[in-house]
Amino acid sequence: MNGFLAVYRRELASYFQSAIFYVVAFVFLGIFGYLFFASVLAYGYFSFQAQDPMMASQLNGTEMVLTPLFHDTSVVMLLVMPLLTMRAFAEERKTGTLELLFTYPLRDLETLLGKLAAVLTVFGIVLAGTLPCVAFLSSLTPIDPGVIASSYTGLFLLGSAFLCLGIFVSSLTENQIVAAVVSFGALLAFWLIGVVEQFSGGGGGGPLSYLSILEHFDAFTRGVVDTRDVAFYLLFCAFFLFGTLRVLESMRWRG
Repeated sequence: MNGFLAVYRRELASYFQSAIFYVVAFVFLGIFGYLFFASVLAYGYFSFQAQDPMMASQLNGTEMVLTPLFHDTSVVMLLVMPLLTMRAFAEERKTGTLELLFTYPLRDLETLLGKLAAVLTVFGIVLAGTLPCVAFLSSLTPIDPGVIASSYTGLFLLGSAFLCLGIFVSSLTENQIVAAVVSFGALLAFWLIGVVEQFSGGGGGGPLSYLSILEHFDAFTRGVVDTRDVAFYLLFCAFFLFGTLRVLESMRWRG
């Protein structure tokens, strides 16, 4: 436990002392703010045009603003999450400090979980920066709090899956740029695999569609927390964390 806390504090401090956190936060929140502004503007336009009481009753801020906003946010995460994980192990390998870590009384699992907890904390802080926009929307129109809770749960699980894959890729190379590009390519492949099945005549719902990492996020944006989707993200994380442990173990044995 002491080893985990030591790695966690070290990694968390390194994020706030580097430009990575501030660049990712600025880009992510900037794009989110623009998407939110565009969605609210469109909703306001439709509200102004809905002079008929029947049309006005069909206006729904949750479905017209939040649902598409969270979908777009998941795509933005796919673009920026590799920036958070590219240095996880790649920088350690390049500077030679990973071999130094192996000489400490630390288990590989403690090192990995410490780094994972730190990057999840950073991601959680960035994600929390979007809450004022949701609070502002709730002051303008009624929105479903259940959808908000489930959507943020889905975003955190989705982001965790992105980060676990990125950490695995970072453990394979000492070049941070390579780690970021390969992580993005792998995440893009897991996103498009469901689209490929639809265009190939599968119609969705098949095994390839099940492997699509963003498809499991859809139910969360509708206020549904499906245990199958939760299990998928947890197994996805466990698979790549296990792979990272095997990489670290092989490096330790090679010396």
